[in-house]
Amino acid sequence: MRALTAQWVANAVGGELAADVDTRVTGVDKDSRLITPGALYVAIVGERVDGHDYAPHAFEAGATLALVSQPVAGPHVLVDDVVVALGSLARAYLALLRTEGDIRVVGITGSNGKTTTKDLVAQVLPDAIAPQGSFNNEIGLPLTVLRAESSTQFLILEMGASAPGDLAYLTAIAPLDIAVVLTVGTAHLGGYGSPEALAEEKATLLDGLVPGGVAILNGDDARVAAMASRPCLSQEGRRVVEFGVGGEGRTVRASRVEIDAGRPRFAVETATETVPASTMSLVGEHHATNVLAAITVALECGSTPADAVEAVAAAMPLSPHRMALFERVDGVRILDDSYNASPESMRAALRALKDVAQGGRSFAVVGEMLEMGDASLPAHDEVGLDAVRLRIDHLVVVGTGARAAYVSAVREGSWGDEAAFVATIDEASQFLKERLSPGDTVLVKASHGTGLWKLADELVGETA
Repeated sequence: MRALTAQWVANAVGGELAADVDTRVTGVDKDSRLITPGALYVAIVGERVDGHDYAPHAFEAGATLALVSQPVAGPHVLVDDVVVALGSLARAYLALLRTEGDIRVVGITGSNGKTTTKDLVAQVLPDAIAPQGSFNNEIGLPLTVLRAESSTQFLILEMGASAPGDLAYLTAIAPLDIAVVLTVGTAHLGGYGSPEALAEEKATLLDGLVPGGVAILNGDDARVAAMASRPCLSQEGRRVVEFGVGGEGRTVRASRVEIDAGRPRFAVETATETVPASTMSLVGEHHATNVLAAITVALECGSTPADAVEAVAAAMPLSPHRMALFERVDGVRILDDSYNASPESMRAALRALKDVAQGGRSFAVVGEMLEMGDASLPAHDEVGLDAVRLRIDHLVVVGTGARAAYVSAVREGSWGDEAAFVATIDEASQFLKERLSPGDTVLVKASHGTGLWKLADELVGETA
């Protein structure tokens, strides 16, 4: 972050600067434990803790200013709403950076694949800033923006949405030079009521494009492809670029898709050339969508097709618990995709498990998919059916919220210990300890809020 004066911060957020404050800030954080000297401490009132209580710790760690909604002992800017003020600060800061350099902003949304695609793009573009993990909401996105420097060339932002208006708010903070829409699935469907309403929310990302901006759309998803006709895209020099697996008329497409030890392998065709088939580092055929999106972004940012494919093929997911494959010293493989889950990503993960197992026994340990609303019961029912139809050797369903997956698997024909239900993570751990042997592959998949990622961490343990 470039240095800002306390007065500049106060002006940007419309706040009241404490008297006789003459200091500069060179960083921003909301966690007092992560404060570095010269930082602005953002005191957020959460469900469990009040950030104002930790202001003394932040100042002790070297914070030179605090953004607060109630006075604290130390230099501060007082505002009505700290989260709203944080967004205002990020908006003003990005506008400042645009006047000082050639920073380009890439925004990525979709029901699935946002974080992985963000990680890929961040590894391909030079001098890029991207969020760590899934900083994709009204707090995480501004904090990411504020990490940029005057020299930053690319700002890669993951943009999530759980309720109508979320994306409009985020793009108001960070207007986009490139907007990427990956998929419209059923993740967070409970906040929208229908796939059509969710698609409309995802499409609002495109309204956040600056004049001359580029919309990069997944042509394999009918709801995403339909966004090409959005009125904003025919105005002020904006363009649409489409990618996909096969299909005519797409600017970037994959051909001859194969699976190599669970990893997608395909050639990439562009308007100017065809790049021979490459095997990707990512596990799972579904990652072809994320790879193509990242390649398309790289091309729009000046890369050649060959360089873009080579760089993306070598890139790995940087964020934890996202289709990460580990091999333990005892010969058991762990496929950790436990950060989040939706019906689409659950189905893709089960297929990836089957591909990776390659003749060894397959164990799918699945938990609840949260925020599904009325679609929850049939969605979990489908998980059990998919596991049986894909001939997963063992399905372990964890937690009451996911029990429908176990019931449907039994109904479909999985008896004995082919399908098991356990109430807790500890029970799931014990179940696996009693059964795993060299050559087995275990998938762990659930929404983050279930805590099943803790089991994944335990299972990974000592890896080779």
